[in-house]
Amino acid sequence: MKRNIISFLFFLIISFGLSAQNNPVFPGWYADPEGAVFEKQYWIYPTYSAPYEKQVFLDAFSSKDLKHWKFHHRIIDTVEVKWAKRAMWAPAVISKDKKYYLFFAANDIQNNNELGGIGVAESDKPSGPFKDLLGKPLVDKFYNGAQPIDQFVFNEGDKYYMFYGGWGHCNVVQLNKDFTGFIPFEDGTTFKEVTPENYVEGPFMFKRKGKYYFMWSEGGWGGPNYSVAYSISDSPLGPFKRIGKILQQDLNVATGAGHHSVIKNPKKDEYYIVYHRRPLTETDRNSRVVCIDEMKFDEKGYIIPVKLDSFQGEERK
Repeated sequence: MKRNIISFLFFLIISFGLSAQNNPVFPGWYADPEGAVFEKQYWIYPTYSAPYEKQVFLDAFSSKDLKHWKFHHRIIDTVEVKWAKRAMWAPAVISKDKKYYLFFAANDIQNNNELGGIGVAESDKPSGPFKDLLGKPLVDKFYNGAQPIDQFVFNEGDKYYMFYGGWGHCNVVQLNKDFTGFIPFEDGTTFKEVTPENYVEGPFMFKRKGKYYFMWSEGGWGGPNYSVAYSISDSPLGPFKRIGKILQQDLNVATGAGHHSVIKNPKKDEYYIVYHRRPLTETDRNSRVVCIDEMKFDEKGYIIPVKLDSFQGEERK
């Protein structure tokens, strides 16, 4: 116990000494952060970054100013999700009809004969606790070569699209009204592949000024070349033509910058990219921290490549 306390205190010192711009935003090894705004607060739902067998729960963090964060421990775990045994990854949370729905991946399945995939849980509060909605995975098979991980749900009017996929393939499905299944597309397909060039995993989408910005991670998550690229489309279903990278390592700051999400200031045309990266002092692939930086656009609407730690913090209101 004493050794664990000393290790944690040492990590706090390292974490808050990394930069003067409040990164990482909270202590602890976390990755794959999903940012959202619920009940007039900012929320971050990350993966607990540890060996797969220890990834048996998910935490959350809330803030009123993107600077001071409240810790919400174990908003869901494998005790609640009977079919999940390990590798609970990349939570995605959305609100609908005064309920909150958390989508997550579990078990890191390698083929269609293993139990696992993408699940969904429900709560009355963004802080949980979340309860398994189905008692089984929502997606438990490989379709179009996509490993069922890294889900993100995008709301377009009365339609909810879920983008997901690892192993270099990305699918989109349309969720039904209670998130228990899917609605086929007009061409009769349910799992539509929308994989852009160089896609590896971690899809994300947001809409700005009538355009759909589709983003994803490239490279290997355990290495220094992890990064984020994007495309712009007139439709939430694509096509998605790669424009270029907007987030990658800075050898003066950190390596392995990737698997991100985007938070918009509800009152302004201000956007923040929430992502994980590996401190320069660390070599273990699980030593990842969650950070926030400003994400800006040029006059044509293209994303300006993000400078790590470009956001000073004093304007976080």
